[in-house]
Amino acid sequence: MRAIIDAEACVGCGLCANMCAEVYQMEDDKAIVIGNSIADEMLDCAKEAASSCPVEAIKIEG
Repeated sequence: MRAIIDAEACVGCGLCANMCAEVYQMEDDKAIVIGNSIADEMLDCAKEAASSCPVEAIKIEG
């Protein structure tokens, strides 16, 4: 599985990085995904952070 962040939609609130720092981090004023795929043990965390995004900028695929 992998996470994709729509950089144009991201408002840089940092919620995803705070909720799941193993998958998301802040770079300048936008969130980015760390690595190419989500480790199995981080999947629940990544999905919860994605569903918490206030502008729905994060999608989980795969």
